[in-house]
Amino acid sequence: MTLGPIGFAAPWLLVALAALPILWILLRAIPPAPIRRRFPGVALLLGLKDDESVTDRTPWWLLLLRMLAVAAVIVGLAGPVLNPADEAETGRGPLLVVLDGSWASARDWQAQADLVDGLLAEAARQGRTAAILRLTTPEVPVFRAADTWRARVPGFDPRAWEPSTQDMEAVAQALPDTDFDTYWISDGLDRAGRFGLLNALEARGTVTIYESPRPALGLRPVVIEDGALAVSAVRPLPLAAREITVQAMGRDPAGTMRVLANLPMTFDDGATEANAALSLPAELRARVTHLAIAGEDSAGATTLSDDSFRRREVALIGTRQEGETLDLLSPMHYLRKALAPSVDLLEGPLTDVLPANPDVIVLADVAALSPGEVQDLTDWAEGGGLLLRFAGPRLAASDVSREAEDPLLPVRLRAGGRNVGGAMSWGEPKTLAAFDTGSPFDGLSVPGDVTVSSQVMAQPDPSLSDRVIARLTDGTPLVTRKEIGQGQVVLFHVTANAEWSTLPLSGLFVEMLERLSVSSSTARPEAGDLAGTTWAPIQILGADGRVEKAGALPGVAGEDLIDAPLGAALQPGLYQTGDRTLARNVLGTGAELLPVQWPSRLRVEGMIRAEEQPLGGWLLGLSLLLLAADVLATLALSGRLTGPSVRRVSGGAVLALALATLTPGAVKAQDDEARALAATSEVVLAHVLTGNAQVDDLAQAGLRGLGLVLNFRTSVEPADPMAVNLETDELAFFPFLYWPITPDQPVPSDAAYQKLNRYLRSGGMILFDTRDADVAGFGTSGPNGRKLQDLAAPLDIPALEPVPEDHVLTRTFYLLRDFPGRHMGRSVWVEAAPPDAEMVEGMPFRNLNDGVTPVVIGGNDWAAAWAVNDSGGPLVPIGRGYAGERQREIAYRFGVNLIMHVLTGNYKSDQVHVPALLDRLGQ
Repeated sequence: MTLGPIGFAAPWLLVALAALPILWILLRAIPPAPIRRRFPGVALLLGLKDDESVTDRTPWWLLLLRMLAVAAVIVGLAGPVLNPADEAETGRGPLLVVLDGSWASARDWQAQADLVDGLLAEAARQGRTAAILRLTTPEVPVFRAADTWRARVPGFDPRAWEPSTQDMEAVAQALPDTDFDTYWISDGLDRAGRFGLLNALEARGTVTIYESPRPALGLRPVVIEDGALAVSAVRPLPLAAREITVQAMGRDPAGTMRVLANLPMTFDDGATEANAALSLPAELRARVTHLAIAGEDSAGATTLSDDSFRRREVALIGTRQEGETLDLLSPMHYLRKALAPSVDLLEGPLTDVLPANPDVIVLADVAALSPGEVQDLTDWAEGGGLLLRFAGPRLAASDVSREAEDPLLPVRLRAGGRNVGGAMSWGEPKTLAAFDTGSPFDGLSVPGDVTVSSQVMAQPDPSLSDRVIARLTDGTPLVTRKEIGQGQVVLFHVTANAEWSTLPLSGLFVEMLERLSVSSSTARPEAGDLAGTTWAPIQILGADGRVEKAGALPGVAGEDLIDAPLGAALQPGLYQTGDRTLARNVLGTGAELLPVQWPSRLRVEGMIRAEEQPLGGWLLGLSLLLLAADVLATLALSGRLTGPSVRRVSGGAVLALALATLTPGAVKAQDDEARALAATSEVVLAHVLTGNAQVDDLAQAGLRGLGLVLNFRTSVEPADPMAVNLETDELAFFPFLYWPITPDQPVPSDAAYQKLNRYLRSGGMILFDTRDADVAGFGTSGPNGRKLQDLAAPLDIPALEPVPEDHVLTRTFYLLRDFPGRHMGRSVWVEAAPPDAEMVEGMPFRNLNDGVTPVVIGGNDWAAAWAVNDSGGPLVPIGRGYAGERQREIAYRFGVNLIMHVLTGNYKSDQVHVPALLDRLGQ
């Protein structure tokens, strides 16, 4: 029922308002009018003053006050709500909330979370069940009470990739056959598979779309063109002109992340793409770690830098006579001066610098190379290196590349050369022509005073024009280039000193060398080029564009790194193999953002809804205030606010104040204190609440059973186990946490993960149990294993390995070889042993020091094997007959070993020192 902007959850209670006039009449009749009797003795009372008087009628304003108090109670109990949703639009059946949950959702994620919370609150008031489906990490929808899902909303967060077509098709097939309505929170971008899922949802009920009117912005990978960073931003809609700022982020010399440069960019009116160039000094460019659109907190608006941005390593190779030449005559001197400000220089023999794998190798008038050197340089260049060669008297006098093209020269050369006064004299030195479009030197201005007096000449060839990247005004090639595999070889047809030209004396020489060094290895490799390699993630992009450590994420095959779609197995970030790094960004080169065009039959709304505001609490509070005013007014009318009665009233006020201090917050604080005392007074085992009542009850019963066994067999006497809410409870009280994994449990918030990481670093242990007997590859083959990956990703977990035969867990209390629970299996993972853990003579195990593994990961469902009922009997049957009970016994022994390991550390490993101690005692 709705009255204007106010709706009522229980409108039938408003019928009680009709009783207010009757109540008015009753209150007016009480007290009754006095009966008049004549009594002669009244004359004796004449002249006396009555200090206390009582009115014979209740004043009208006091009656009105009481009526308002009663009316406030009635209306408050009727469940009034300001701005209620239209019931015709909301429906009455189950509700499915679908979240795209992609990087494009990150910028408005808080608004989306608030919207989902409001929709679920509305569903809860209507008694509707609900489910939440995030398309970037899809799972089969599970309909539960809406309030249950509301508690989990803070644990949801977007992902740095988009929903894949395969995922949406799988979701469409996995939808339940029952009817339900759908609220789809869209990120506004079109992608394949979206409308197939939409058809499946519409077949089960009405679909309502919620979408932000603010379009997403994206940033393509930055490439280096003409010595500058070419930045390209995209948007999905051709809207009005808009200015944005791209920030180049990097670390300063102190290691602090800062904004190194700002690049203003403008989307023209009706344009979906904006382009600009950012020129930075080489030293500053090498510090850039990523670029991001200011104010767009999303992974798609961020692009990472890789090897293409770093400071290049250039090796200078000269002739043996270089050390005997004056600096101003040495080609190496000019090369050092030109390159030192922008690159890291390496010098030495070719055989010494090649193992360092520099980006560029410069050969200054080096003509003769041994066959081995030719092969080594060819292999290096084909792998992406730039071989930069300069001509000179030795190259001009040699027979290199005369008859046939040398593999390490871009063109065939004529014999002799060309110089003023020779057989092919020009008469006067020649100047440089403007650089062609497409040349790496395009855009550089050519000074008029740069002249060339001698050069080596290129033989005419059909491919010569395609290889010339700089020429003289008469068309003679000055610089030529050809590709070798992934690399290239470039030849300057003049010397690197001022002997043949004035080019090395000009600033143009510095700019040309910088352009060439920057262009080395900038071409993105193809998938086939990386086949057979494995790349380990070192940094990943969060959905909000933050760069985070990759942690223990597995490596990625090289061919997948280039072409495979992004997802949980391949996240956007920075990947490394050997000394090479490669960035995989959300958007690829040439990527476009396309807006989704929803069918006209669907209702599309914005992210901001008129928030429903329950008024019941306010009205009930108002009624209490009115009743308090009624009490004061009654006391005033009866004259009891003065005299001895004041003390009684003051005592009542003090009592009311004391009761008022027992607020829910105070009660909660007392409960928290009592819980802390209970958890620290004795050893307490704890389990993490999953939201699944059956799993949580079984975990409680399992730890209770394990505690009984510890009490009977060891000196450990645990108290009753406790359930832990990661969001609200303190973890430091518990030495051990049992965490059963369910596919639909919520992902903890950032604050909860901070607590968990502090807990692990301070010596706590978590036993992750996927309960599916499948932990190969950390359980990636099942829903529980995939959920474990999501839950454990933000945790500071060290490198893991299967429990080795000499691990302390195999002998802490009992000697064990297997670790069964309800399932059999030895696939249990613990922290990997340190690399210096060695066997000691006379002992059957290694020295593992005193470290306790912070996590144990398995899937044998140990809680089910440990669980007991109220009378202490087994709760879950294990196996059959004696074999099953033997399996349960080994499960108990594993639990005892686990708890003893947590409480005592690797004390058994200290026995490796026994032979040395005995030897010393014998001395």
